[in-house]
Amino acid sequence: MKPDNKEELLRSSPMRGTNQTAVRGFNERLVLHLVRKYGPLTKAEATRATRLSPNAVSVIFRALEAENLLLRGDPIRGRIGQPSTPMRINPDARHYLGLKIGRRSYDLAVVDFAGKIVAQRTSEHPYPTPSGMTDFVKRELRPLLRSAKKRKEEIAGLSIAMPSELWHWTTDFGAPRAEMDAWRDFDIKAALGDLVPGPISVENDGTAACRAELVFGPPLGKQDVIYFFVGTFIGGGIILNGGMFTGRQGNSGGFGPLRIPDEPGGHRLVDHASIAVLERMVTDSGADASALYAGTSGWTEFEPLVTQWIARAGRSLAHAIISTLAVIDFEAVIIDGAFPDSIRSRLVAEVETQLDRLDLQGVTRPDIGPGHFGAAARALGAAAFRISNEFMIDQNTLLRAAPAL
Repeated sequence: MKPDNKEELLRSSPMRGTNQTAVRGFNERLVLHLVRKYGPLTKAEATRATRLSPNAVSVIFRALEAENLLLRGDPIRGRIGQPSTPMRINPDARHYLGLKIGRRSYDLAVVDFAGKIVAQRTSEHPYPTPSGMTDFVKRELRPLLRSAKKRKEEIAGLSIAMPSELWHWTTDFGAPRAEMDAWRDFDIKAALGDLVPGPISVENDGTAACRAELVFGPPLGKQDVIYFFVGTFIGGGIILNGGMFTGRQGNSGGFGPLRIPDEPGGHRLVDHASIAVLERMVTDSGADASALYAGTSGWTEFEPLVTQWIARAGRSLAHAIISTLAVIDFEAVIIDGAFPDSIRSRLVAEVETQLDRLDLQGVTRPDIGPGHFGAAARALGAAAFRISNEFMIDQNTLLRAAPAL
């Protein structure tokens, strides 16, 4: 699913620069985008990829280096002519806070410009509330920054990943309706505005997880991708034309309501391919299901229930994939979730097996592959929001963003 040859990936990239001086800012963003996605680039590589002039690329490299966004690598010697010097992302250029408000836990992370989680704090809960979330940030922010060795003013902003309309999930949480209803009118930006530096943004948690894959993951080699994130409840995101497609309400990729045929226990994808389903199976067996969310278990203690759940989730995901392909002919599917790596690998294999058994007439089978960030994807993707919007190219908004010539 992901070609390994950088030259092949760069040649296939649909993004091109322009030598018009009026769009210098766009060209700088384009070069920075390519360095982030494909790794360190020399001037010659960037010139071929963007079709800009060598002089224009040299000017851009110098400008991005002066802004501390790119760093010089070691010169590449042994070739004809002068040694080439690759440029790479400077991890210390910016640092961001990513906050995940999950149905079973809060995560707060400091993430550097290259996508590394520098420090992180996590707190589990039976269900999320506005007061619980605010208390978590107040309690953990200062020690988090100390661990990251960062001052408050060095943080470029906070981005929040959270499920949409949390107040609708009272039955699934077993949570008091009054406490969950508090989310309806809760102004999260106002509540956290005095606690954190910089601007605050909010994004659907499935979209954020998908954004982490797009911004910090290996090059996809594909332009149109379905991304599933199996959390307490399944969600995900959509990549179109190589960029995030969030939709009018910001909830594109909320795959939970997709209809699943002939599967006992419910008619929606969320009724089968969610960790909450496995949690109920474990609880009904008389065992303690808390280890499913603790992140310290490989889930082997829950067999054979895990195997049964993987088969159920795999069948349902295969049906969901075909349904989405009937709307848009996606090239690839990425599956990730808040589970151990071994579970992710087994689930991907099960989806492949189930697709082999289904009628694919009228659709083209996509590549299926695993995600790369697991439970950290949502907080990481939250931090990626500002990088994506301020330092990368989104082809879905390119015509609106490009200056008039």
